[in-house]
Amino acid sequence: MRKFSHPLQRLVFAGFVSCLTLAASDSWSQWKPGERTTIAPSSNRVRAIDSIVAVVNNEVITRQELEDRTRSIEARMRAQGGAAALPPHAELQRQVLERMIVDLAQLQLAREMNIQVDDLMLDRAVARIAEQNNMTVQQFRNQLERDGISFAKFREEIRREIIMQRLREREVDNKIQVTESEIENFLASDLGQAQQELNVAQILVRIPENASAEQINERRQRAEQILQQLQGGADFAKLAATSSDASDALTGGELGWRNQDRLPQLFLDAVANLKPGELAPLVKSANGFHILKLIGKRTPSVMKSGPGVPAAIQQTHARHILIKVNQIVSAQDAQRKLIDLKQRLDNKAAKFEDLAKSYSNDLSGSKGGDLGWIYPGDTVPEFERAMNALQPGQVSEPIETPFGFHLIQVLERKTEDVSKERQRLVARQAIRERKLDEATQDWLRQLRDRAYVEYRLDEK
Repeated sequence: MRKFSHPLQRLVFAGFVSCLTLAASDSWSQWKPGERTTIAPSSNRVRAIDSIVAVVNNEVITRQELEDRTRSIEARMRAQGGAAALPPHAELQRQVLERMIVDLAQLQLAREMNIQVDDLMLDRAVARIAEQNNMTVQQFRNQLERDGISFAKFREEIRREIIMQRLREREVDNKIQVTESEIENFLASDLGQAQQELNVAQILVRIPENASAEQINERRQRAEQILQQLQGGADFAKLAATSSDASDALTGGELGWRNQDRLPQLFLDAVANLKPGELAPLVKSANGFHILKLIGKRTPSVMKSGPGVPAAIQQTHARHILIKVNQIVSAQDAQRKLIDLKQRLDNKAAKFEDLAKSYSNDLSGSKGGDLGWIYPGDTVPEFERAMNALQPGQVSEPIETPFGFHLIQVLERKTEDVSKERQRLVARQAIRERKLDEATQDWLRQLRDRAYVEYRLDEK
C-alpha cells in the first residue's frame, strides 16, 4: 500500500482507491494494487465494489473489513443476549468503525516506533493457543479452516493484538509510577479498608483534545440527550454499543466487578448513593461526559480488623479446571465439557488432579490445577465469589469468568495476619491499576485526536 504524508495527497489517494473493485468471489490474494477492472471477463457481470469507509492518516479501512468485523461482533452479542440485544446494524457499524480507527492508529504508531512481532514469536504465541485447546498447531489450523477462518488472517490478528499490547506497555504501563506517600495515604484512607465491590456501566461522550467552548457544549447536549433516553426506559447496553466513545462500548459499557479502589474517584462519588439499576447525574472528566449506571454492589469475603488494610484475612487453597472459549470452543461446548467432567468426579470415576492435567487450558494443569493459597482480590470477582461459596472438598458447577469456564474445588482454608509488606504490595497494585485505567483512556483519546481521519462510510 502506498503511503502519503500530506493531507491533500491522502484525499487524492483515497479518491483513487475508492474506485478500485474486487470480485465478491475472489480472495484478497488475487487482487492486485491498481486493478480497476469492473467486468468479469468470463461472464461480463459487474463485480462487487469494496469501497473505502475511512482514511486514517496514510492508510484506509475498507467496507469489507468493516462488514466482517461488524458481523463478528453481532454474532457474539447475539450469542450473549439473543436478537433482542442487537442494536440497529447501521448504528453498530459506526461504533465498530470508530474502534477500527483507534486500532489502526495504534498499529501505525507501533510501526513508527519499530515495535514488531517476528514470525518466530508469533509461531510461539499460536502454539500456546493451540496447546491451550489441547491440539497440535496443525490440528488447530485444520479446525480453523473447517470453521471458515483463514489461518493466515488468524495469525495476523494475533500479531496485531500482541503489537498493540506492547505499544500500550511502552507508552502507558511503563510510565505509571506509585509513590510511597500515595501508598501511605491509601492505607490511611477509606479505600484501604475492606470495601465493597461495584459493577458500574458507562457511556462516554468524548471531548476532543483542545476542544472549544462550543464543542464542549455540543458534547454536553449530546450526553444529556442520551441520559434522557435512558431515563425514558431505553436499553443501556444498546445505547452504549451505538453511542459510547469508551473502549468498553461494544460490551454494553460494563466495567465489570471492581473493588472501589479500582474506580476513579469521580465515579465513586457519582454512584455512592445509588441503588442497583439507578443512573447517576452527568459526570465530566478530562476525557468527556460520563453517563453512569450502577449495576450492582457486593461485599467481598474479608475479615476486617482495625484501620487500613485488614489485619486478619482469610486465605483459600483451591484448584480448578479451566476450559477457554475461543473460535474453536464455544461457551456451550466449554460448559458441556465441564458438566461431563463434574459427573465423572461426582461418580468417583476420576480424580480432580488427573482431569486437570488432561483437560485444563491453564498452566496450573500440570500441577493438577493447584492454584496454591489465594488471598481475597487475587482472582477475578466471579471466580472468588464462587470459590467463597464452596465448602472444603466441594466442587462447583461450571463458573464463567473472562478467562472461560471453570470447575473449582476448595481444598482448605486458613486465617492469618497480613504482613505489612503484603499490605503495601496490595495498596501499590490497587493504586497502579486505577492510574493505569485512567492513563490508558487518556492516551487513546489523545492518539485518536492526533490522527487524520476522513469518513467515507455514507458514500456509495
